Amino acid sequence: MLQGRHGGGGSKAVPAAVAGGSRRSGRTRPREEAGLKRANFGDGPGLPTLLLLPQLLILLFFFFIPSLRALMQSVLLSDPFGTNVQFVWFDNFKTLLASSDYRQSITVTFWFTVAQNVLTLGSALVLAFATDRIVRGRSAYRTIILLPYAIAPAIAGILWAFLFNPAVGPLAQVLHGLGIAWDPNLNPADALILVTLAASWKHICYDYIFLVVGLLAVPVSLMEAAAVDGAGPIRRFVSIALPMLGPTIFFLTVMNFIYGFFETFAIIDAVTKGGPAGATNILVYKVFVDGFVNLDLGSSAAQSVLLMSFALTCTLLQFRYFDRKVNYGV
Repeated sequence: MLQGRHGGGGSKAVPAAVAGGSRRSGRTRPREEAGLKRANFGDGPGLPTLLLLPQLLILLFFFFIPSLRALMQSVLLSDPFGTNVQFVWFDNFKTLLASSDYRQSITVTFWFTVAQNVLTLGSALVLAFATDRIVRGRSAYRTIILLPYAIAPAIAGILWAFLFNPAVGPLAQVLHGLGIAWDPNLNPADALILVTLAASWKHICYDYIFLVVGLLAVPVSLMEAAAVDGAGPIRRFVSIALPMLGPTIFFLTVMNFIYGFFETFAIIDAVTKGGPAGATNILVYKVFVDGFVNLDLGSSAAQSVLLMSFALTCTLLQFRYFDRKVNYGV
């Protein structure tokens, strides 16, 4: 029976269940935040390891083992059939760095990656801003913009090669009508512009997805307050939305550089095959040509190691000098 409110020496009544619970072990259950659900995989590492095993096997067979094999092959000199193998230390790397063709490939890769990054990110920002302003048919516009992402890189390259073909391409004929002597088969600058446009068009969809999601996270109250103060749509986007998209833009910049270094092989192969005169022979395509066409396995392996080093260095420099300018606390 519960004691009176002022009876029993002034002590308040305590329910039995609560009193019993307070006498149990001193551990308290962690308070769960609203909307979150705790996941428990057991006390041992067995189930988590089993769930990670497929991804670990993929990394083992398609990344770690090939990387180790490339490191071993880069210090060897062998014939195409592997019957005569010599250990040459770092001669393959010295030969590459002394080669004018390889230095030209580094320069082409740098300008191609920078131009593709700027064009892709800039176009995705414009499209994200434009579709965010649309009220009717917004989903239809977004679906149309995302369609190129479903096209294979080789198909995208063939499509752009046809559009700008100097003999039958419709867009090439428009350029000829404007007095522009467009010919990517002979002009190195035209070829580099063509592969940059093709690579950017293929990758705009990727950047667009993240930017649209980032715009959805911008508080509506801030945009409405700026509109009340008289700021126009462009001013609101540049002054409010764009700074809040800083982490997203930084992430996309890193991913665009990785895309330019590694994932544009199919476009180069379909459009120009590294020509003319090596004007579009970027590093990832040169690895293929030297290894599978010229059968210089040691040089190809050394190039793949250097390519990975360049990509890693570029990524670390971006995190070192640009990440500090990104505001994550907005």
